[in-house]
Amino acid sequence: MLVYGDIERDETVGAKQAAITDHLSHAFSMPPGIERHGALVTAFISASELVQGIIDAEFHERGFDARTKSHEAGMEWLSILARAIGESWRSGFGQLTPLPPAFFETLQRFDPSRAIRAKQAEGYAFYALYPESYLEAARASGLGPDTQVIGIRSIGTGLSALVAADLGAPAPVTLRPVGHPFEREVRVDPDLTKSLVSDSRKAFAIVDEGPGLSGSSFGAVADWLEEAGVSRHQIHFFPSHGGALGPQASAKHRERWNSAPRHLVAMDDLLLLGLPTHRIRNWVESLLGPLDGPVEEISGGAWRSRRYANKSSWPPANIQQERRKFLARANGKAWLVKFVGLGETGVRKVQMARQLHEAGFTPEPAGCLHGFLVERWHEELDGLDRSRISRESLIDQIGAYLGFRARHCPAAAHQGASLEALRRMAIYNAGQALGEATAAALEQSLADPGILEGKAHRICTDNRLHAWEWLVSGDRVIKTDALDHSAAHDLVGHQDVSWDVAGAIVEMNLSEDETSRLCQIIRRESGRPVDQALLAFMRPCYLAFQLGAHVMATGALGEGSEVTRLRQAAVHYGRLLTDHVSRLSSPEPLQEQEEAPVS
Repeated sequence: MLVYGDIERDETVGAKQAAITDHLSHAFSMPPGIERHGALVTAFISASELVQGIIDAEFHERGFDARTKSHEAGMEWLSILARAIGESWRSGFGQLTPLPPAFFETLQRFDPSRAIRAKQAEGYAFYALYPESYLEAARASGLGPDTQVIGIRSIGTGLSALVAADLGAPAPVTLRPVGHPFEREVRVDPDLTKSLVSDSRKAFAIVDEGPGLSGSSFGAVADWLEEAGVSRHQIHFFPSHGGALGPQASAKHRERWNSAPRHLVAMDDLLLLGLPTHRIRNWVESLLGPLDGPVEEISGGAWRSRRYANKSSWPPANIQQERRKFLARANGKAWLVKFVGLGETGVRKVQMARQLHEAGFTPEPAGCLHGFLVERWHEELDGLDRSRISRESLIDQIGAYLGFRARHCPAAAHQGASLEALRRMAIYNAGQALGEATAAALEQSLADPGILEGKAHRICTDNRLHAWEWLVSGDRVIKTDALDHSAAHDLVGHQDVSWDVAGAIVEMNLSEDETSRLCQIIRRESGRPVDQALLAFMRPCYLAFQLGAHVMATGALGEGSEVTRLRQAAVHYGRLLTDHVSRLSSPEPLQEQEEAPVS
């Protein structure tokens, strides 16, 4: 199934220089504490993206990794900031020594006009991978300052600088594995290889997030070292989890991984069981005051036990993809403490959380603490799947919400799948789940994306209109989970508001008249009409994506009640898609809405 996707951004070095300078200025103006530390880490993540982008640009020009002036200067510069992160962390967020003038001089020496491509680090954005865990892993590793640290780009650029900084080792080098995702290889200048392996006594630390389905990126770097004469016992791995290699790993890589020294500190050990100043509970108390009890883990679908009296009523959940979340209580009120992302990802989401709440659509946010958003948890309210509100009022409120997002939440260009990519996904998923006949009929019925692309006005769509994501409070609804799903680890991303209209049609089972009313309200609130041709295109794409996402989720869990719920959801979306394609066998002409002036 086609479900997942990566986010890459084309930027200039100058834009990154300005952002890093702003982040650092903000951090150094703040009082000591977790919020200042979080601001420093935001600057570090942006700096890591800058260095990764510069080194990758040289890699693509040469076709291999080499020890260049930019590579060396970038990693030395990043290591200075890594040491500042370590100092803040070790001091319980109390110390932040000013950066040396040479740091800013080096930053300004990078060519501001150069174009780079920065890849979003999945671990920082989605999976609560904390860079500080690599500081702790390095400290506990027993390795010394003579270790040669090697980062795997992208995220390994910054992570390797943290490992080297804590070990007191020289600045790392970074490599870019290339090729098939399950059979990566590295391409390295022979002179760089020779210089790195010249000392036969030193250890080598390979640093990255993962491993994933194959672990081939870790494996490719280790293969290269062994081929250069490095003994296997000298190779150490710094991963982000303690699991085995995935099912697509080669036998050779699996055997080496199982026997090699691996150094990691899990998020739970870091933020739940670590030093008091490093624990999430203490962070939350710095914002809310003393808690009424311990924070409660509600990740992996466990939040449903707080909303539903009976498991038979639980909605399906892709528990492996859910973000880490906790429940905290202070002064008799319940608060959701949810990971929304480190770096600029988290900053943008907090801004949107405040914007949507002030407009009256979402729960009250109390603040953000180094990647975790704290917002009200309305435990006294039921979801829309278990409570009722008049259809007219519901449509009015959904329309106002989507219209507000369409007007006030614009998205940057190229931050979501193209219409052509959505079309490919829909046809492929339909063929895999429903058969080639259905896929062929869908392909025949979908409009030419090239004609429609110019009509799309990309916004930060919600992408999660399911009934259980709305709470009912009297005659109004409150939208929950409104920040993450158009900035998730999937291929959809930011789309035209018609994607959310399609989601509302499906999840709320809207009639044609209700759909027409919803579109009218969105037009009034946003100043733009909902393009009906785009909506006709988005609806089967939405169904195909939901079908694929639920099928993929079942494949990762084996058997059990969760799999049953996911399969039932997949069947539901598959049936709706089949019915939709059948109706399109003799479509009626689509009517465009009247244009409305943008105000």
